[in-house]
Amino acid sequence: MLQIYRFLINFILVLSPLIILIRLIKKKEHLTRFKEKFTFFSKKRKIGKLIWFHGASVGEFISIVPLIEKLEKDKDKDIKQILVTTSTLSSAKIFEKFKFKKTVHQFFPIDNNYLVKKFLNYWKPSLTIFIDSEIWPNILTNLKNQSIPHILLNARITKKSFKKWKILGTFSKKLFTGFNYTYPQNDETKKYLKYFQVKKIKKIGNLKFSEGIYDSSEKISLNLKNFLSDKVYWCASSTHEGEELIAARAHLIIKKKIENLILIIIPRNVQRVPKIIDMLSKLGLNTHLHSLNQKISKNTNVYIVDTYGETKSFFKVCKVIFLGKSLTLDGGQNPLEPARYNCKIVHGPNVSNFSEIYNLLGKSKITFKINNQNQLVKKINELLKRNKDSRNVGNKINKIGEKILNKTLIEVKRFI
Repeated sequence: MLQIYRFLINFILVLSPLIILIRLIKKKEHLTRFKEKFTFFSKKRKIGKLIWFHGASVGEFISIVPLIEKLEKDKDKDIKQILVTTSTLSSAKIFEKFKFKKTVHQFFPIDNNYLVKKFLNYWKPSLTIFIDSEIWPNILTNLKNQSIPHILLNARITKKSFKKWKILGTFSKKLFTGFNYTYPQNDETKKYLKYFQVKKIKKIGNLKFSEGIYDSSEKISLNLKNFLSDKVYWCASSTHEGEELIAARAHLIIKKKIENLILIIIPRNVQRVPKIIDMLSKLGLNTHLHSLNQKISKNTNVYIVDTYGETKSFFKVCKVIFLGKSLTLDGGQNPLEPARYNCKIVHGPNVSNFSEIYNLLGKSKITFKINNQNQLVKKINELLKRNKDSRNVGNKINKIGEKILNKTLIEVKRFI
């Protein structure tokens, strides 16, 4: 099976120049740093102990920021450098907003056997930590061959992904049992790992609970604050294609009862903003782009946040949130961040990636499930009128997160 996988990866590698070119045109790749995916490194490896973290994108990276900050300050293990790799442009931009002292970012290499060996020979990690559901056969095989400790942290296997791994049989078993230790974020993942006969399992808790312990100091601009001062507003955050249209139509209906209503849209992918503007224009809605830093017109109906890394500042002021990737796509987005800022969260039915968290928050009436546009209208309208504070929620989440973070730090330090 490994040989078949390597053949397919080699085929993708042959096509990669064309794939990269298309992605560059679509502004999904960095103009110069895309070469890192082919192991042309832009950062130098320092002499001494190096810890390597890998997560797919923004969510995975954000979940380990508090852990990285703790490790940077740790004096016992004498860590000289921390390497973070991700695969997306958006995560690279978010990384730039943090002022790390020992930590550098590179794009994750294509999982080709030659490139993987070159990557490992250059960085020589003392420990490799994969986040969430990042399973790459060539990387894992070479880590094991070189006796480099590697753990799967905050591991997540959904029912959908389990079915795919199950088809691969012994190949999947070999990959999952190859980790020095696995730390599932929920009981479902723990059950699936046991199916693959993984023995070294320890459930600490979901690391995403610890994200907000180190709060963002960013605030909304005075310009926006003045604009919103006499308005009623709600936010559609982490939206994917189709969800902006549903939110906009719901907004128009609610606006019939609340005239000074403003919708704030924070799309997951800012490259889609021109299409969103065009769609909103056809509905007769006037938009303003956050990146313009200009005076906001009184006729503005929808404020679009077309930048990365500023979502928290909007959660601080906007307490009624629709969280995307839950109506038109499956998976959902992590609700802990808006909940930590005492927001009321409305979401669609498709939240399989965070089902345990949504169930927990739903019982406390922090999150509310809706199935369609009509239910969205009803629930947003209800929450805007209620405007009840839930200030203690954020404190509870932070306390849980602190415990999980400290336990995680102890486990990670065992392998350094």
